[in-house]
Amino acid sequence: MQVLGIDPIQRLVVPRIVAAVVVSLFLNVLICAGGLVGGYFFSVYLQGVTPGAYVASVPLFTGVPEFAVSMVKAFVFGLIGLVVGILSDLMYVFVDPRIDFESREG
Repeated sequence: MQVLGIDPIQRLVVPRIVAAVVVSLFLNVLICAGGLVGGYFFSVYLQGVTPGAYVASVPLFTGVPEFAVSMVKAFVFGLIGLVVGILSDLMYVFVDPRIDFESREG
């Protein structure tokens, strides 16, 4: 890639960083929404709570600070997974410099 004048870090690593952050944050939003919906069905259909009582009690156990903390955690864990993935790819280069990213299958 360097022969073509393309920076390998910018071409290979930066898209992975963006993808890991976006996917981890999206999954966090999806899981939070699924937890609220699952809690609603569990409370209303299995425990006999009225829907209005469940909706009124949601601000008691969750809010913006909890959601913000979960988003920060998702961001951090997404970056940790990203670093592990990138380092595992770079280990091939460190072990044998003749191996480049394009020639490796898998």
